[in-house]
Amino acid sequence: MFLKELTEASGVSGNEKEVRDFIKKALEGYVDEIKVDRIGNLIVHKKASNSSGRKLMIAAHMDEIGLMVKDIDSSGLIKFMPVGGIDKRILVSKAVTIGDKKLPGVIGAKPIHLQKKNEWSKVLDIDDLYIDIGTSSKEDTEKHVSIGDYVAFDTEYDEIGDGIIKAKSLDDRVGCSILLDILRSDVDADIYGAFTVMEEVGLVGAGPAAYQIKPDVAIVLEGTICYETDDLDSHQMPTKLGEGPAISLIDRTTVYNRDLRDEIIRIAEANNIPYQYRKTAMGGNDSGKIHISGTGCATAGISVPTRYIHSPLSVISRADYDNTYRLVLSLIEEFKKGAI
Repeated sequence: MFLKELTEASGVSGNEKEVRDFIKKALEGYVDEIKVDRIGNLIVHKKASNSSGRKLMIAAHMDEIGLMVKDIDSSGLIKFMPVGGIDKRILVSKAVTIGDKKLPGVIGAKPIHLQKKNEWSKVLDIDDLYIDIGTSSKEDTEKHVSIGDYVAFDTEYDEIGDGIIKAKSLDDRVGCSILLDILRSDVDADIYGAFTVMEEVGLVGAGPAAYQIKPDVAIVLEGTICYETDDLDSHQMPTKLGEGPAISLIDRTTVYNRDLRDEIIRIAEANNIPYQYRKTAMGGNDSGKIHISGTGCATAGISVPTRYIHSPLSVISRADYDNTYRLVLSLIEEFKKGAI
């Protein structure tokens, strides 16, 4: 498992190089072909000793949500804009790093003591926030920061409670880590791994990756929405932590292939792997571009339930991670037999 290294790397959409370089190095000697395409996708091929000619593509996106510098004011404070979908309610006081040198900073705002009463109940707009790097003038800040610099959340990987992992960018470094584990395993199968770019800003890399691979079947590995509280009925909970990988039914970009989904369920049950359904149509992932690329292909979404997604810190269950890995390995074996 490579979650610590992957989640502590910076890879805001469009700036995935640090993540890509780590994955590329980790795969040297484990796959037969490695290439980076013109848009930045990392595409690898692990060949089978006896290939059927059918292509299985497994995709996971390298990018994470984050921020970008858009201005520096006269006092040296940095104004920014979001990259990807960010809940602005959770930004105040968060630690960040800026640029390739990972300059530390903190997101600030007017303190509550100076706010008017009618401001207390309002969510601060991003234009009301700034990043403080400890400088006192625009000139000082400009020595370290430039317009267009990427800003990532500064969150350390940790393991807490009973088999719980907390980190940033689990959407979708959890998918990247599982795909890495699979490609480094001794599985004997034709697998095309696609570590894609810019999923968070419109599924940008997935289409070009699928166009190059031309898969017969594609599996998208994701970290997905997880939210379970006592005030919700079970049908309102998209996924639950610890109840296994989540199989997608539909989202805003894909109606998932029913035959492939049924086969995945059969495989899970035959191998005593717990699973659940992703019970929401909200959101989307790289399948939205993959399943309609070229002449199209059967696509499935298999996700690790992730609490507090699209925030500076998310949470997953190690058991869900392990069971997702087991399910994908079992699926690969069935693909080799021609069952899917």
